[in-house]
Amino acid sequence: MSSTSTTVTSEHFAYLAQRTLREDAFLSELKAAAQAAGIPAIQIAPEQASFMQILLKSARAREVLEVGTLAGYSAIAMARALPHREQGGRLVTVEFEERHADFAEAWIARSDVADRVEVRRGAGSDVLRTLPEHSMDAVFLDADKRGYPDYLEQSLRIVRPGGMILVDNAFAFGELFSESPRDREVQAVREFNEIMSKTTGLHGIIVPIGDGLWVSVVEDDPSSQD
Repeated sequence: MSSTSTTVTSEHFAYLAQRTLREDAFLSELKAAAQAAGIPAIQIAPEQASFMQILLKSARAREVLEVGTLAGYSAIAMARALPHREQGGRLVTVEFEERHADFAEAWIARSDVADRVEVRRGAGSDVLRTLPEHSMDAVFLDADKRGYPDYLEQSLRIVRPGGMILVDNAFAFGELFSESPRDREVQAVREFNEIMSKTTGLHGIIVPIGDGLWVSVVEDDPSSQD
């Protein structure tokens, strides 16, 4: 037993990754094709995908929303954790860039979860405002970081009580503690982390996997925020 957490090092991450279910040939091929198409190679790590699948299965999630489709990697991975469509499994993924949406749709159509994934095009804030209250079991935010506060506000309305809000890149692309960060969205991530930690109606924690993943549960009354 220990009263404090063990410091996680690169060796721990390598150890973890080596003992986690790896991505299959289809997802590996998708990543290679996305890179060849000039799509940024910023998909979630396979071990993060596996962890998110475990979370969704444990929560018995059926309806899931993703903001930030990119090439469709995470949408396909998460959809594999949902029931078949005739049993209510559905993942809605939102993408602003037309080129990315075209690529993702083509690969989703070839996947084993084509019947469970729907790509919606448009700005995340606009699409989220069209979704009914308490219509989703889980939301995964992985889009523009400056938009996160608004996406969170909408997610608190959309996700049912007891559902999950997952948010990627809590470690700000590895630059969370950098005094001179290279990525222009680092400050937005820092500010959002403070918002997440103080939001009434959320019980959350940053899990040190991938680039840091916020895992939070929506409590019974998420309508008010500090």
